[in-house]
Amino acid sequence: MAGTMSILVREMTADDYDKVYELWMQISGFGIRSIDDSREGVERFLRRNPTTSVVAVQNGRIVGSVLCGHDGRTGYFYHVCVAGDYRNRGVGHRMVHFAMRALQAEGINKVSLVAFKTNATGNEFWHNVGWTRRDDFNYYDFVLNEENITRFNQ
Repeated sequence: MAGTMSILVREMTADDYDKVYELWMQISGFGIRSIDDSREGVERFLRRNPTTSVVAVQNGRIVGSVLCGHDGRTGYFYHVCVAGDYRNRGVGHRMVHFAMRALQAEGINKVSLVAFKTNATGNEFWHNVGWTRRDDFNYYDFVLNEENITRFNQ
C-alpha cells in the first residue's frame, strides 16, 4: 500500500455517498441510522454543512470519512471512520484537522462528538489525539421519529 501522503483529504460531496456508505458497512460496531444515514439524510446534512464534512481518498477508494457540521456555535463530528487497513497511518488525524480548520473558517471555536463507550478503537483515537473526555454533564436525547432506527454492524 502506498504511503498516506498519496491520500487526498477533501470536502465530502453528495456524490461520495455510495462509497462512504460502503466504508461505513465495513466498520465493526458502527451505528447506522435508517433515516439520518440514508442517501437523503446525508444529502440534507451536506446541504446544511457544505464545507465541513471530509473524505480521505486513495486511487478512487474512500478510505476515511467524517460527517461534520455546526449549529453556529459548536461543531459536531459524526461517523468518523477509517478503513481498517489504513488505520494508524495518520488518516484520521488529517481528516479531523481538515474538518476543524473548516469549522474555524466558519467562526466556530469548539467541536464536540459522541463516542460509544463500547467503541474502544474510537475512544483510544480521541484520547491519543488530545481530546478530553468529559464527566461533568449528562447527555440526553429524545427520539422524534421512532422509524429512525440505529443498526450496529457486526
